[in-house]
Amino acid sequence: MKLTQEQEETIENIVDSQGFKIKSLRDDIIDHLCCVVENGMGKEKTFHQLLDKAISDLAPNGLIDIENKTIFLLNSKRILLMKKLLYFTGFIGSLTLTAGVTFKLLQMPYGYQLFIIGFLILFLIFIPLLAIDRYKVAISKALTEKMKIILGTVAAIITGLSGLFKLLHLQGAELLLLAGAFIFCFGFLPFFFFTMYKRSVS
Repeated sequence: MKLTQEQEETIENIVDSQGFKIKSLRDDIIDHLCCVVENGMGKEKTFHQLLDKAISDLAPNGLIDIENKTIFLLNSKRILLMKKLLYFTGFIGSLTLTAGVTFKLLQMPYGYQLFIIGFLILFLIFIPLLAIDRYKVAISKALTEKMKIILGTVAAIITGLSGLFKLLHLQGAELLLLAGAFIFCFGFLPFFFFTMYKRSVS
């Protein structure tokens, strides 16, 4: 039984509500759902029951999950490379920072230099990469999730730099600390607690 124009528009509206960015994928999903529902029409199930089952069978985690997986597969090599870089810089930064602190406590040479290098690797390379990775995970989520990641990262980097400036006796440490604290308190925390509240009531 062929679908009516209204039923086809219903399917299109449901798919479009997911916010697909790949038009060809969006069209393929609409065609697939239309075919599945058409084949099931006249078998003691309503249009909406058939549509719900077709969507559930195709994408149990939501239709947009298909696009997310497609994008991941299309960019898998780049994503894996970024993951390796993320973990490598995190490991090297932590190792260097720990070695610097240890050398400093034992009054061994190069402790201060190792500490600075590790600090810079963690705050200027690892944390931004981690934020980008988390942002990509939250790309299909609400704006509050994205803003939480962005503002949290900015606050962490600025606050970390203020500590570095203080250690190096550079000017502007207090200003950076105030800026980091301001972004953290009035930028990150509101979004953080708002998302916690949304999860608790959803």
